[in-house]
Amino acid sequence: IFIKKVEWPASSPDLNPLDYAIWSILEAQVNAEAHNSVESLKKAITEAFENLDQGMINRAIDDWPRRLDAVIASNGGHFE
Repeated sequence: IFIKKVEWPASSPDLNPLDYAIWSILEAQVNAEAHNSVESLKKAITEAFENLDQGMINRAIDDWPRRLDAVIASNGGHFE
């Protein structure tokens, strides 16, 4: 599937795997415990990112065509 730059929905979280799948997982892992310093927070973010399950990432990417079809069917509107 190829989408021309002018046809891509601007800032569409529905078509960004980080927005519809990854960020919430990272956020939950990072915020599982309180952080008392910026360094502690940075370390938790780095560790959570490095420990992301590749299978979950693959599933999020594989879901992209279905989400694209849903955006098209809803004329760019909300579909979930």
